[in-house]
Amino acid sequence: MTLSVNRRITALVGVMVLFLAACAKGAPDLDLGQDEVDLGQVINGQISRIEVPVQNAGNAPLKIEAVSTSCGCTTATVEPLEIPAGGTGTLRVEFDSGAHGPEANGPVMRQVFIASNDPDLPEAEFRIVAEVLPAP
Repeated sequence: MTLSVNRRITALVGVMVLFLAACAKGAPDLDLGQDEVDLGQVINGQISRIEVPVQNAGNAPLKIEAVSTSCGCTTATVEPLEIPAGGTGTLRVEFDSGAHGPEANGPVMRQVFIASNDPDLPEAEFRIVAEVLPAP
């Protein structure tokens, strides 16, 4: 009787493993590692450039569908637009502190939005903060 119970348990475990494997579809997982960069003090008119790794921590290709920013003073791109499972891309951001004129000084916060096929985070947000100082 013990042999029969062991066979049933083994068969049940085997069926469960097959079921879980069939249900476990691959999914991408966008991971920026950080959601904000502080540029510190920036002189009005200075252009700041940063690069941030974009990791696909999932088990399916991550497809970047769109990259946008909250203001025309900031531009951003992600390369490549398709990151394989376990792979890394780069978010490149450029902030023009003088885009709003010489009188636009003080604290600023700009956002970058990354739309992708990540089912848990279809739009990631990345922020840039800085203190814009008057030009000498």
